[in-house]
Amino acid sequence: MELLSIAAILLGFLTLLLGAGVWIAVALMATGWAGMQFAGTAIPAGSVLATTVWGNSASWSLAALPLFIWMGEILFRTRLSEEMFRGFAPWLNWLPGRLMHVNVLACGVFGSVSGSSAATCATVAKIALPELKKRGYNENLSLGSLAGAGTLGILIPPSITMVVYAVQANVSIIQVFLAGFLPGLLVMALYSGYIALWSLANPKKSPPPEPAMSFSRRIKESLNLIPVCLLIVFVFLSLLMGWATATECAAWGVLGSLAIAWWQGSLSWESFWASVMGATRVNCMILLILAGASYMGTSMAYTGIPAALASWVNSLQLSPYALIAALTVMYIVLGTALDGISMIVLTTAIVIPMVKQAGFDLVWFGIFLVLVVEMAEVSPPVGFNLFVLQTMSGKDSNFVAKAALPFFFLLVLAVAIITVFPAIVMVLPQMAFPG
Repeated sequence: MELLSIAAILLGFLTLLLGAGVWIAVALMATGWAGMQFAGTAIPAGSVLATTVWGNSASWSLAALPLFIWMGEILFRTRLSEEMFRGFAPWLNWLPGRLMHVNVLACGVFGSVSGSSAATCATVAKIALPELKKRGYNENLSLGSLAGAGTLGILIPPSITMVVYAVQANVSIIQVFLAGFLPGLLVMALYSGYIALWSLANPKKSPPPEPAMSFSRRIKESLNLIPVCLLIVFVFLSLLMGWATATECAAWGVLGSLAIAWWQGSLSWESFWASVMGATRVNCMILLILAGASYMGTSMAYTGIPAALASWVNSLQLSPYALIAALTVMYIVLGTALDGISMIVLTTAIVIPMVKQAGFDLVWFGIFLVLVVEMAEVSPPVGFNLFVLQTMSGKDSNFVAKAALPFFFLLVLAVAIITVFPAIVMVLPQMAFPG
């Protein structure tokens, strides 16, 4: 049977399982098992399943994953969200859009210590939505900026999604982390730029400026942000200077998070145990999906589909820009039905050979993939950030999705920018790892 027909059968089988509500990890393993049947009876499917699942689950690189998840869970249960709004607000009164920029800055800061888009969006929205509504800010722009900025949790390192991609693509976690810094700042600049332009174009929909505040008062309001900022700087410098591996940085991040929670007086046995259980649930879900994806990827390799697909793409003689445009459209479509991590583990086995064949750097492609996963987080009907904001605001899904639409297109613009100017992504990894 032709490889194209086998690929179509396996894709249809996987779609059928997912549509029937089967767990993603189980659906991936079942599809992998089916793929092994096409690879030939001489290859024992059960033995491959056992060795592949164990080999990938026992990866040392994955040790960073539960630690980063736990770090975010600890900080999620501190008073960080309240302190962020109070700390940033006094410094933004001069900008068009004023306190609306707190959404972007707060999501950027919390995203850098949580690694989760949904946690970032929920934490900042919990304090920002009522505060902005009380001050008379436009609700549409408030929800849209929170939906978009919440995705910074997976773009600004450390990021759970980046760890998953690095393991799947067999590239350095530290290099992928370093590659995310400047694109993260780029996306924040695009979001804040849009908020400023919208505010200038709609002055009647913006509230009057807040009362002026003295410099000493501003400093006092911002003091509680210092421990978190120091923790972020410490983790980033440790990665950048090569003082510690990604796993060691994650361990220091957990220790620092516990220290901040203790210092704020929010560390109790209940909050500690809740953070442990929350991290355990999320980590088990991700690892099970990764195990299923690794088995499906192995079965795909046995069938020869990825190599054949890469050769077919090469035969089309697509330009690099055309390939990236096609992949962007593909991931946008997938984003309407799957969450980000599922998109990565479902596609990397097939897409990475194509990307290599086209000559793209896999570290750069990791950031591209994270950006399109961000689009999935704000794409109806299953965008996680839309669910979070729908629950917290009481608005219907169409209202929240419409509010997030401009920020979706800003992510598309960000993909175009890093494609035309790949140095934005690669400059820091190349500085840290020359040659």
